[in-house]
Amino acid sequence: MNPTGDQGAPPTGGPAVYESMLAPVHTSSFTRPTARMVSALSEVSAATACAKLHQMGITRTFIDGPVPLHREPDVRVTGGAVTLQFLPQREDVFSGKDQEDAERKTALWGVLESIRPGDVLVVSAQGSHFTGCLGDMLVRYFQLRGGAGIVVDGRVRDAARIRALGVPVWCTGVTPHYASQTELFPSAFNVPVGVGGALVTPGDLIVADEDGAVVVPQENAVPLAEDALAHQDREEFARRRIDEGGRLSDYYPLTREGLAEYLKSR
Repeated sequence: MNPTGDQGAPPTGGPAVYESMLAPVHTSSFTRPTARMVSALSEVSAATACAKLHQMGITRTFIDGPVPLHREPDVRVTGGAVTLQFLPQREDVFSGKDQEDAERKTALWGVLESIRPGDVLVVSAQGSHFTGCLGDMLVRYFQLRGGAGIVVDGRVRDAARIRALGVPVWCTGVTPHYASQTELFPSAFNVPVGVGGALVTPGDLIVADEDGAVVVPQENAVPLAEDALAHQDREEFARRRIDEGGRLSDYYPLTREGLAEYLKSR
């Protein structure tokens, strides 16, 4: 029997009938990363973070799919994750011409009201080509609340206006559709989500740049950063020596002799 009590009949009355079913699932509290964690990772590239986590035994940290919406060569963000989950629509739960208006009662509005300065919004949208998870007005509000950046496993709309706002956004593309116009529905926020093949839990750190977005667990942030910055410094030394005519096999990766030369140069 469907929620109307009329077995076999389609639901009637629009989204208001199912308001209790639309209440978004969410985690009321979680631990955001400390300022020290964010600061430590602020100079670490996504590639280095991914490589160092792999060496630590955490191998699925790359969020596959999202790329920078902005064209600036130095686009990057580091911050703590808040999450938004989209799920497939089903007509007996949510359907009808009032969808866009009903979104304000969903997790989409809920997560935006939860944003704190420095947060990175991570959106699980199953790689949908048709769901415009966020547009100009929502990204504008996100920015006004102090949000640092957005990673979407799916699409956004109002691309030109979002670029003009300057909020760093990683996504799989653009669409003219609003969030619930086609196949998905914003159902939960600040819960664990799967995004581009990676698990993201609220409070994880996100490091994103031109190479994509990487998830860093809080407990790994500071030790990873300390090792990563030393690694990046060694690579910069190797880059200089190769530019000066050094052999690749001597300097990448550094041999014992190359490492001794690096230490002496410091």
